[in-house]
Amino acid sequence: MTTLLHLDASARGGRSDLHAHGSHTRRLSARFAARWRAARAGDVVRYRDLGQRPPAPVDGDWIHAAFTPEPARLPWMHQRLAESDALIDELIGADLIVAGVPMYNFGVPSGFKAYIDNIVRVGRSFGFDRARAGEPYWPLLDERPRTLVLLGSRGDYGYGPGGRIEAMNHVEPAVRTAFGYIGITDVRCVAVEYDEFGGERLAASLHAAEAAVDALADTLLAEHALRAGQAPVTA
Repeated sequence: MTTLLHLDASARGGRSDLHAHGSHTRRLSARFAARWRAARAGDVVRYRDLGQRPPAPVDGDWIHAAFTPEPARLPWMHQRLAESDALIDELIGADLIVAGVPMYNFGVPSGFKAYIDNIVRVGRSFGFDRARAGEPYWPLLDERPRTLVLLGSRGDYGYGPGGRIEAMNHVEPAVRTAFGYIGITDVRCVAVEYDEFGGERLAASLHAAEAAVDALADTLLAEHALRAGQAPVTA
């Protein structure tokens, strides 16, 4: 049985296929999750809305608590880290993470940045030992395969590899770096562009993104079945 962790980070509450001003990333992430459920109804799917209910941002108390050795932590420190612990436990329990993450001003939304800050934590998701020979940092979530499916949307176009403004894309590179640092290096990406243009170009980009999401879901279903020694199943 596989556990799918479904995350949405858009500040928009609805999906663009259901609401006039809804989110494209919510639309794509819901499509992926629905296709996965259709093929593997017995799998566990956990959902977290980081756009509507973002984690508390890291502050001085969080840093003090996180860098205090666990045996020496005071009760308030455990309380301050409780949300971070829950987010990390949820991530550790996942085999597949599907994240709808739109581009806001060239980077990730603040709720998703707060999520990253809460899950990239010394002693929980990465290790550090200044006396260790070679690399003093190492990932703690690389003990088994996990895949991150990153589903994005952008107002302009040409943010992809080789595109006209690829250098202005600070979403996929930042997310790959953060998740790779803790041991999740298998990242698959699909994105909608032309959101601010609208019209036929946006419609074509949405159509292409939905087709890519379907194909990616089927690819991952086949990969999962192969690892498990099962016959491939598609939606």
